[in-house]
Amino acid sequence: MTELGRYTRLAGMAGLAILAMTVPSMAQEVEEIAEEAFELSAPETAYIFNTLLFLMTGFLVMWMAAGFTMLEAGLVRSKNVAMQCTKNIGLYSIAGILYYLVGYNLMYDGVDGGYFGSLSLWGVDDSAGASADGTGYASASDWYFQMVFVATAASIVSGTLAERIRLWPFLLFTVFLTGFIYPIQGAWQWGGGWLSEMGFSDFAGSTIVHSTGGWAALMGAIILGPRLGKYVKGGGINPMPGSSMPLATLGTFILWLGWFGFNGGSQLALGTVADANAVATIFINTNIAAAGGVVAAMALTQLLYKKVDITMALNGALAGLVSITAEPLAPTLGWALGIGAIGGIIVVLTVPLLDKLHIDDVVGAIPVHLFAGIWGTMAVPLTNADTSFAVQATGVVSIGLFVALTSLILWLALRVTIGIRSTEEEEMMGMDKAEIGIEAYPEFVTN
Repeated sequence: MTELGRYTRLAGMAGLAILAMTVPSMAQEVEEIAEEAFELSAPETAYIFNTLLFLMTGFLVMWMAAGFTMLEAGLVRSKNVAMQCTKNIGLYSIAGILYYLVGYNLMYDGVDGGYFGSLSLWGVDDSAGASADGTGYASASDWYFQMVFVATAASIVSGTLAERIRLWPFLLFTVFLTGFIYPIQGAWQWGGGWLSEMGFSDFAGSTIVHSTGGWAALMGAIILGPRLGKYVKGGGINPMPGSSMPLATLGTFILWLGWFGFNGGSQLALGTVADANAVATIFINTNIAAAGGVVAAMALTQLLYKKVDITMALNGALAGLVSITAEPLAPTLGWALGIGAIGGIIVVLTVPLLDKLHIDDVVGAIPVHLFAGIWGTMAVPLTNADTSFAVQATGVVSIGLFVALTSLILWLALRVTIGIRSTEEEEMMGMDKAEIGIEAYPEFVTN
């Protein structure tokens, strides 16, 4: 039906409705015409709402790039802030380009129970149109939504390796992470691969997104080594406070907001009442899990250290969000609160563990995204009867081994070829002066 035809029909229906108010005998006929019109437009309406969900939640997830940037800017020393800003805008851009060139089709095109899709360029294909079952959507909206997820995985690595990694080796690693590593393991479940056929469940990516970024960050931290002066002889730890707790807090709230898109959009549909109810449930579960992570982290740091650590509270929120991401729909509010709270506890307990191992994670991304991501994925069977602990463990271990091994090989290759670490002089000077040429706070003396 043409647009003119639609408007003509609507005008006719409006006229019939007015006439029906004055001629009661026509009321039944008007009602039948209206029902027919709504029935005919249902698939198209679902198509519009599904597309809208992808686009709206997609730009919320894109806004998480700003959250990661502000969080990292606040948790690094002032002499490295401009470097973190540069890395984050660079990695987001690289992720979008690589997901277009190869990533999306490698993850979704023709996986069919296997290990990866096709090595080809993605292109818009809306030939299917609005499907009769109401599950259709614009293909570009789906690509955009999936693209911002891969950028999130890359952001996780940036914070862990801050203050001593060189810019271009990091961005080159990002090319491989976003173009190949992330899409291949993502194909195993979200692309309909072998893990999907086994029954592995990861609703919005506690493992597929967050643990993937966490494994890549862990391998990088091991190969790169700690910052100069971080660990002293005899087992001592030299605190290196960040430049701005207000910035770090702002970044956390931005990430918290973006997570509603991250989890809510993963319902993948908004064309029915059931879908609308599901998205609403996901929102409240996501929110209360973050709250549980904050309160648990604050309470535990008070008990252990007699003071509340703001950085632990911020990472407690993020750990609660990561924990609920694997299954934000099935839990009750009480379950979601508990799952998030355990995520907050994991952060408080594992940050000092990494320090004992001399693994320097500047922003605490490994406890938040890797450890809490594993916990959230393994917790899925607690509330989702269609999953099992054995299958969930299979997914966690297989994805962990793949990402860890490929990341380790890449980091080693980069180290022995172009080098990945700044010199001692550059690190003492700060990465802003050494590589960016512009300081974030030129009017202040940097530490």
